[in-house]
Amino acid sequence: MVDKRKENEKKFRSWTKLPEGGRRYYYEVKGKSGWSARYVKEVNSNEETIRFYQEIYDHNGNLVEVHEKFPEDKGHIKITKGDKNDYTS
Repeated sequence: MVDKRKENEKKFRSWTKLPEGGRRYYYEVKGKSGWSARYVKEVNSNEETIRFYQEIYDHNGNLVEVHEKFPEDKGHIKITKGDKNDYTS
């Protein structure tokens, strides 16, 4: 577990603690046109991946799309104002 945690900390650089001892790791990539993507990996207390997804933000910082990749690839999901809290924490 220690090796996995060190590897995740090195790769993602940012994280928050989750209930039950897990963590939410993330890193951001800025696009050329002002948009950005945030890659998010959620792990349990044993550092086993429980969820991995990508969030897409527009040039104003608004979440516009989520692509959940693990545990099941659900493809790209467009976000409307009412949906936002269903995908972020």
